[in-house]
Amino acid sequence: MKKMLAVLLALALIFGTAAVAEDGTPELITVTVFRGEAGEQPTADNRIYRKIEEELGIRFDIRFLTGDLDETLLQILSEDTYPDLIDGANSDEILEDAGILIDLLPHISEEKTPNLYKHLYTDNRINQLVTDDGKLYIIPNYGINYNQRSLTYANGPAFFLQKQVIAWNNYKVPTTLNEYFDLIERYIAANPETPEGVPYTGFAILCDDWHRYCLVNPVQHLMGRPNDGDVIVDVSTPEYKTETFINQPYAKAYYAKLNEAFNKGLIREETFHWNYDQYMDALSGGSVLGMFDQNWNMSAANDALYMSVKFEQTYLALPLVYDPEYVDGREIEEHYVNYDVMNKDRGFGISVTCPYPERLIAMMDTFLSDEWQLLFQWGIEGEDYYVDENGRMRMTLEQFLAQAADTEWKLANKALAIWEGCPKKEGTMDDGNAWAPMEQPEIYYDQMTDYDKEFLAACGKKLPIDFFNPPLELAPYGEAWQIDKDPIDMDYMDFEQIEDQWLPEIIMCDPAELDSLWDDFVDEISHSAAVYSEFMQEEILKLVEKAAK
Repeated sequence: MKKMLAVLLALALIFGTAAVAEDGTPELITVTVFRGEAGEQPTADNRIYRKIEEELGIRFDIRFLTGDLDETLLQILSEDTYPDLIDGANSDEILEDAGILIDLLPHISEEKTPNLYKHLYTDNRINQLVTDDGKLYIIPNYGINYNQRSLTYANGPAFFLQKQVIAWNNYKVPTTLNEYFDLIERYIAANPETPEGVPYTGFAILCDDWHRYCLVNPVQHLMGRPNDGDVIVDVSTPEYKTETFINQPYAKAYYAKLNEAFNKGLIREETFHWNYDQYMDALSGGSVLGMFDQNWNMSAANDALYMSVKFEQTYLALPLVYDPEYVDGREIEEHYVNYDVMNKDRGFGISVTCPYPERLIAMMDTFLSDEWQLLFQWGIEGEDYYVDENGRMRMTLEQFLAQAADTEWKLANKALAIWEGCPKKEGTMDDGNAWAPMEQPEIYYDQMTDYDKEFLAACGKKLPIDFFNPPLELAPYGEAWQIDKDPIDMDYMDFEQIEDQWLPEIIMCDPAELDSLWDDFVDEISHSAAVYSEFMQEEILKLVEKAAK
């Protein structure tokens, strides 16, 4: 009897003040959830949600985004009771600023939540995540690695090019801006239309809403830096010299090249008016030869081309740099791939109206155990994957396709709506296997089409990541795009609006007018750029100081 009481007491500590039945299972609760992304409801018999309910006593009532994100969040703020778990996606700051999320730190300790404690306090990660007043409202849903990460492809920024263009070029892969556009021009001259008779677009530029990074961000990467948003940071200097790049002389070279491409017919005016769906439709149809984007943003188009068996029209990510002529004769070393940055202020927060915060924090701690991470990411051994004689986790083609492409299977066998918003393990397990199946080199290679294997071999590579340099060590400030711009919101809004107005005009202008238009652009943006640069410089130094503590 005393042993039973001790067990019940321990469970009560884990599950807060929840009632516990005699068999040790916690009282069943229904947790309301908001996800700031579109999604589909899981099946009623989803095996992971069923396991969560049976073992943790938690059932979910999930609401997905159906309209504008910011408008939806403001609607939530007007309600008397908020969802228990809220993932505001790219607008989580709205929730934090409104004060509707609880501070998680008082609920996290080495004794009560050992997995969360290790997750946050290893390498003093917590110092980079807390607010200026020492609070933690959201535990990052991505970006915390265990051991060494095993990369198989670059999921971030890159210039993309259809593989058939490279094959046509005898598998010589462009590495500089000039080589890239020269190849596109030569290919279109020889092959003006798709096999279906649709004229090729040489290069597309997505400008729709927050996807505007496709228009603005390439300059920093051409200069050899990873993604810091709107600024370039010189990490070799003790003061971390920071400047906006868009108004610098080296940025002009990129937009002059785009202007040249536009006047040669390689870029179409319609690209500046496409919304995201139109852009993805064009990519998915195979009529766009190249673009700059983030792989995670355009990968669905690649998937569609694979499903249509248009393997040669799928895209390869390339880490282009400026030709020496644009940077005073210097040879630039590419650094597109950064070591993972913690996805600060992205993921689930717990609302102040949630009646059982302790249970949700305990749930997140449980989910970070190896047992649950394996279930979330790999599934069940023998059903969803197998372990070979060398201890390596593998999948048959059927198992891989179910997890990667079968929507109905995922709704019944995965718990993506919850898992994506919760903290998770990335990198590798202690035995060397990758936490993410697609980062297991054997699995990635095995699932590639014969076309891709032969194509990469002809390029002298085995995996797509082989075109990129190894990841840079993450700067102590993380990546500068994460810095909250609210303190200078008006100047920052002005900065972005000037870019959005002027850059398409510069790209589409008569070449004879380019110099004068560029000078006018630099003059108009100079004030907001100066305010922005000074602000970012100060914020970066604060983060560097915080990381050193």
